Amino acid sequence: MEINSSFGTTNPGLGTANASAGQSDYQTFLNMLTVQMRNQDPLNPMNSTEFAVQLATFSGVEQQSYTNQLLSAMVNQTGLSDLGSWVGMEARIFGGAYYDGDAIALTPDPALGADDVTLIVRDENGNIVDNRSLEPRSLSYSWDGLDSNGDALPNGSYTFEIESKSEGEVIDSQPVAAYVPILEARFENGATVLVLPGDYWVDSSSVTGLRRPD
Repeated sequence: MEINSSFGTTNPGLGTANASAGQSDYQTFLNMLTVQMRNQDPLNPMNSTEFAVQLATFSGVEQQSYTNQLLSAMVNQTGLSDLGSWVGMEARIFGGAYYDGDAIALTPDPALGADDVTLIVRDENGNIVDNRSLEPRSLSYSWDGLDSNGDALPNGSYTFEIESKSEGEVIDSQPVAAYVPILEARFENGATVLVLPGDYWVDSSSVTGLRRPD
């Protein structure tokens, strides 16, 4: 999926348009007020206080409108700042990672009591391309992108799982999370979406860990 680099940009003419509209409404009110004063009955003129109240009321509404616009702009700016805090970090996610020649940091979690743990790597078609033994108490592992024969695998998407055994019996099998760099963050349908290498898109709510790159 192509990343739209224009996402998140604002319309520079929006504020000018709103301001012009406000000035236009204010000028229209003054014109109407002038016409009203010119056409009032000389024998029964309107109280000047009424004109002042109308003018003050309109000014108050106009000022509140500008205040609301300012608050909205501040909220939007804060949201963009939050998005920026994601970029450049590494997110811990399940569901696989994209291999592009650099080792992938995995976070295996072997079953308690396991004495034999195997890392199983599958390609995007679900085929097993690598399996290797891990330390039974290993909580981190750097996968180098080599297959079971020690040959380099092509760039692409891979998923990881571990199989834990005790005395030769399988006691647990579960997916393994990987730490992957966050290339972009954006708002989509009210959610924060993270763009990862390989054009992976994940909801930020699926992130189970966050760290700065080494």
